[in-house]
Amino acid sequence: MTESGEIQNAYIGADIFCEFLEVAIHCILYTRELYPAGVFEKKKKFNVPVKICVHPDVLSYVTNTVDSIRLLLKENAVFKVTVVVVTPDHKPAERFVFEVAKPTQNIGNDKYLYRLEESLRGFLLKLSVTESLLKPLPEDCTWTVQVYTKESAAIAIEQKQHLKDFPWILADERETTMEDPKMIPLKAVNSDYFQMQLYAEESSIK
Repeated sequence: MTESGEIQNAYIGADIFCEFLEVAIHCILYTRELYPAGVFEKKKKFNVPVKICVHPDVLSYVTNTVDSIRLLLKENAVFKVTVVVVTPDHKPAERFVFEVAKPTQNIGNDKYLYRLEESLRGFLLKLSVTESLLKPLPEDCTWTVQVYTKESAAIAIEQKQHLKDFPWILADERETTMEDPKMIPLKAVNSDYFQMQLYAEESSIK
């Protein structure tokens, strides 16, 4: 593949991953009952029925977060994205980890993204049943999104985000360190546009 073709695929991959990530975050919020069921509406994404939180503040936060991640992805500067469920004493109880990387090889012709869309459906279906794989959460948990990136890219994106009044901050160590975590593999995909591995981590002291 030519360099221009790789760049085009990287941009397509960033858009697809971010579209998926936005839905996946809402799926996690619903499945882990971080908000009342009444603030979610049923919609269809990737031909799968999903629950989307329609509270304006949550919608805005998720959208702005994903838009920022998109900018980093297009610079090939994201190693992984985590959705962290935090206890009232600021300790991570669960972490959903999306590891993402450039494709290592040309898998095959998926010009119309049929195979990739089918794989992403599988990810959403797997997320929808995580309550059967994880212990119940304590009450009054909150959540945050953490992005693992290059320091130079983080500085550049921070400057841009201040212009949009949506600054990123360095994660508190208490919210990144999990005690004796148990890993639960969920799903992986290797496509022409990106590689992704999804797994959950659960604290032993939840």
